[in-house]
Amino acid sequence: MVKFLKERKAVTISLCITLIMLLLVACGSNEEENLQETNAPSNMVTPGNSSETEESEEGASDEPGKSGFRSFDTIKGAVDIPENPLRIVTDYYGGELLSVGANVIGVESSTFKNPFLKDLLVNIEDVGVPINVEKTLELEPDLIVVMYDDHYEELSKIAPTLHIPYGTTTNIYETVEFFGELVGSPEIAQAFIDDFNQVAAEGRDKLQGIIPEDATFGLYELTDMGDLWIFGDNAGRGGQAVYNGLQYSMPHQHTDGEQTLQLSMEVLPEYAADYMFLTAYDPENKGEALEELQASMVWSGLDAIQNNTLFINDFDTFYRYDPIAIKGQIDLIVNMLIARHEENKN
Repeated sequence: MVKFLKERKAVTISLCITLIMLLLVACGSNEEENLQETNAPSNMVTPGNSSETEESEEGASDEPGKSGFRSFDTIKGAVDIPENPLRIVTDYYGGELLSVGANVIGVESSTFKNPFLKDLLVNIEDVGVPINVEKTLELEPDLIVVMYDDHYEELSKIAPTLHIPYGTTTNIYETVEFFGELVGSPEIAQAFIDDFNQVAAEGRDKLQGIIPEDATFGLYELTDMGDLWIFGDNAGRGGQAVYNGLQYSMPHQHTDGEQTLQLSMEVLPEYAADYMFLTAYDPENKGEALEELQASMVWSGLDAIQNNTLFINDFDTFYRYDPIAIKGQIDLIVNMLIARHEENKN
């Protein structure tokens, strides 16, 4: 009996030891699994967090000075601008930007009077003169380009803002190249220049035998106050089209610093040209200044008046000096000269 009890006690102890070992193994397994979860990499993509990671990476690339931006030098200093801006607001550079394929979303008010841009401004907003800060904010631009620095600081808080003063470029070639670089589209800029050169060459060919090779061309403007001015090759009024495109000569010695010169009636004959283009700044359409000029003995005695080679041109059409307008003015001038030549033959 004593022997039986000893053997039963031994079996019970053995079973207890076995159960304890099994419990220890199970606990160890659970701890290992917990440790693996705790030490999992923090950047491991798990269901539910992949989109957050992608959004974070995309946001980082939009910060100035990082990927997607580049530095552009201006008189205000270097400005970080988008490599390829998608929403541009400007004051007076609508035509320049459109000529290089930029997506312009806002321009100043007088741009809408430009007949050469009419079809390109359908979906573009009027941002006023000077640029209205609140309107610009509503448009959410990623780049602002201005000729004048009114509200520059406020605009700079909305988007990178470039102050490009009037006269920064001196001809259509420099202008198109400059704005092509600005918006990251040099190929489109070059294509525009190639097209301009072709239009100009075709215009010169059409005028061969019609306009003498040594003929001079003068660009004049009369104000509503009776002031008379003569213009150079980079102040609008058709100058780029006449002098750089069609390559005709001015009637006077001209320097880059003398784009406009006021004339008295006494010196007008010294600045008269074989072909004279006159625009009249007369916002109220009074016509009084033009009537007075035409009644002048000095004016009526000019060769261009006697030979019927004076052209009175529409102000809004020939005031424009953006690249698109300049290219369009070539055809207008060529057709005008051909028509007058035919008229004078009869």
